[in-house]
Amino acid sequence: MRKYIVTGMSCAACSARVEKAVRAVPGVTSCAVSLLTNSMGVDGEASTDAIVKAVEVAGYGAHPAETASVAPSGPSGTTDPLEDTETPRLRLRLIWSLLLLIPLLYMSMGHMLWDWPLPGFFDDNHTAMGLAQLLLTAAVMVINQKFFVSGLRGLPHGAPNMDTLVSLGAAASFCWSTWVLFAMTRAQVDGDSAAVLSGMKDLYFETAAMILTLITVGKMLEARSKGKTTDALKSLMRLAPQTATVLRGDTEREIPVADVRVGDIFIVRPGGSIPVDGEVLEGASAVNEAALTGESLPVDKGAGDHVSAATVNQSGFLRCRATRVGQDTTLAQIIRMVSDAAATKAPIAKLADRVSGFFVPLVIGIAALTTAGWLLAGESMGYALARGIAVLVISCPCALGLATPVAIMVGSGVGARHGILFKTAAALEQTGRTRIVALDKTGTLTTGSPVVTDILPADGVAADDLMACALALENKSEHPLARAVVKAGDERGLVPVPVEDFRAVPGNGLSAVAGGRRLAGGNRAFISKQASVPDSVAAQVEALAKDGKTPLYFSRDNSVLGCIAVADTLKPDSHEAVRQLRNMGIRVVMLTGDNERTARAVGGQAGVDALVAEVLPEGKERVIRELKGKGSTVMVGDGINDAPALTCADTGIAIGAGADVAVDAADVVLVNNRLADVPAAIRLGRATLANIRQNLFWAFFYNVLGIPLAAGVLQPFFGWTLNPVFGAAAMSLSSFCVVSNALRLNLFKPHIANRDRKAPAVTLSVLMDAETPKKRAERCVTLRIAGMMCPHCEGRVKKALESVEGVLSASPSHERDEAVVELTGDVAEDTLRQAVENAGYQWQGMC
Repeated sequence: MRKYIVTGMSCAACSARVEKAVRAVPGVTSCAVSLLTNSMGVDGEASTDAIVKAVEVAGYGAHPAETASVAPSGPSGTTDPLEDTETPRLRLRLIWSLLLLIPLLYMSMGHMLWDWPLPGFFDDNHTAMGLAQLLLTAAVMVINQKFFVSGLRGLPHGAPNMDTLVSLGAAASFCWSTWVLFAMTRAQVDGDSAAVLSGMKDLYFETAAMILTLITVGKMLEARSKGKTTDALKSLMRLAPQTATVLRGDTEREIPVADVRVGDIFIVRPGGSIPVDGEVLEGASAVNEAALTGESLPVDKGAGDHVSAATVNQSGFLRCRATRVGQDTTLAQIIRMVSDAAATKAPIAKLADRVSGFFVPLVIGIAALTTAGWLLAGESMGYALARGIAVLVISCPCALGLATPVAIMVGSGVGARHGILFKTAAALEQTGRTRIVALDKTGTLTTGSPVVTDILPADGVAADDLMACALALENKSEHPLARAVVKAGDERGLVPVPVEDFRAVPGNGLSAVAGGRRLAGGNRAFISKQASVPDSVAAQVEALAKDGKTPLYFSRDNSVLGCIAVADTLKPDSHEAVRQLRNMGIRVVMLTGDNERTARAVGGQAGVDALVAEVLPEGKERVIRELKGKGSTVMVGDGINDAPALTCADTGIAIGAGADVAVDAADVVLVNNRLADVPAAIRLGRATLANIRQNLFWAFFYNVLGIPLAAGVLQPFFGWTLNPVFGAAAMSLSSFCVVSNALRLNLFKPHIANRDRKAPAVTLSVLMDAETPKKRAERCVTLRIAGMMCPHCEGRVKKALESVEGVLSASPSHERDEAVVELTGDVAEDTLRQAVENAGYQWQGMC
């Protein structure tokens, strides 16, 4: 995706027109414009010049975005790309507007309504008072000329925007008041004092100035709040130090971080920030990685360990080699991911985008009809004009345009602070809609590294004697189970004794000679050839096997020493994470290539709802496709061998990415190897989705209620009318309210589960229940069926056949005109034929 900065946008109507213009460029496959960040993301082969030209033809400006720096502005004078420069400019405009508005209001309202005193030269000279109001209003209009420039610039391109509404409302008030002032002047020359006094009541100069000033107030509040939505991103960008201490020969030199190259040796002293990603060459320390992972506890680092930019060295001295610098560091990738998410569109925003496209022309039409309607009803021009102006200034397309992107930006920032990275706005929204979570077993539910769980010595044998024998054998093996035994021996302080005549029998076991005695280790079948297994040991081992543990028997000479059980154990937080998911109404499915017995043991410990055992990596994709038909499905894996399933799922979550946050196959990346971050990500998605719905409701409700009120529709029934000044005040606050509501997400704690809402559960009947053994197919038959035209037909046939007792599963194909059916027993051919024909298809036989 290429990113561009778009200039001249003031509301959702602007972003909708830019998006429409760029999508029409040949070669553009997708385009998303963010009003929040004034940025645009474009995919496709179209040239930059063609894209920029399309934006300019639409009445706006564009240029390619420069890659954001991971550090704020420094001595070199570089500018922070997220610095809020709009609020100071708007504040200055507001101050000058208020300085002119106060005397204007004093004359137009204070003197006229409450007879406040005025200088002597205004005594009985209403024309002079009107002229003074004209000059003060004109000055306010010049100060706020941006509304007029932006509003009128889009008209030749057929692209009116919010500024068009504001400028039309202010200009109408000013022009009408100017015409009245000329009429007053003529009346004063003619000596018609009554006409002069009547004209003073029809002056709306203060309305024009007040509209511009109040809209500026709203714009300033909106800009200030929008600046806060990027606080999380700005805090990340300011984490990295601007300098690094590198070794040049034997000399330490402090250089800018931008000058560090891959392979440079740098040092970090206690209390210092790590400047770039690297590998520890020397030293040991505790490193605080909270900036990247949200984990408050420091992580011990030593030689060979990876360290990331922006993390803090808390205790020891570290000498490291730079492995990733500049835009390749973990920090830079996180910043880019959060920024890119803000530049994409969430599907929920489509309705607001469609409305924004025709909103402004519609409002202008309503304002014109309102004015004409009241004139035809016999009201004065001043009254009718006031109603039309009120319609113009109360309508707010900005609230519609900001409802989704501000919530996405804040939600993405909150996720980044907790080590949860959403790649797109759609991923954040879809995560909040999750109904099913599929978990890979190895490395996701479990640690991924086998460990010794039980040591069962035979009668009269010491545990250390059994471990010493096992260590002597397994120390020569490269098998993962052997490494678990060696690690357990090291933890007990045992030293492997030398062995001779070492032999490995693939799939069975090991044998060797130590101190003149024959040692053997392996499965029961292998050991039974060496010695008789005691019943006491066999009984205990049977219980371990039911728990999914792998028993390793060991013997010396012709005597069994005992058994050591090895297993890939659950992560400490796996059971709690699964419990939280189920409490949220989410069904949890475990996928594994292990045998059914081991799968049931692990699944039972974790507490999952269902499981699929003995499934190969390519088979996981098939399971995910089946689950997607039942509800929005999340696949959680390591992002490597699970890539097809991650890509196939509605949302793919890569867990334990660590420094490799750019996992291509995943939509969401969890920096930590912590399963509890999965329910946290779903909570954050739900909270963001709820916030977007609140914002959209407020934006639509405000306009649906405000426009009729401003037009005077309620006046005949309740006597309610809306002064244009109050309409401008309401408009100025609408966007501010939407942005402020989104900022509440900053207070959200995604790991707190006490407010979880339980969604209705989906049915997983076709999967293997975690507690009930799955029926196995006794035979498989192929049915020839005619009349299937599409996948929908396949679904009807599948449903019909699987409703027959004795049918385990059915896999129809409309391309081959057949259905492969797995049967758990004898099913009559007539029964199958009847099911097919009842579904509306033609039976052609069975083979």
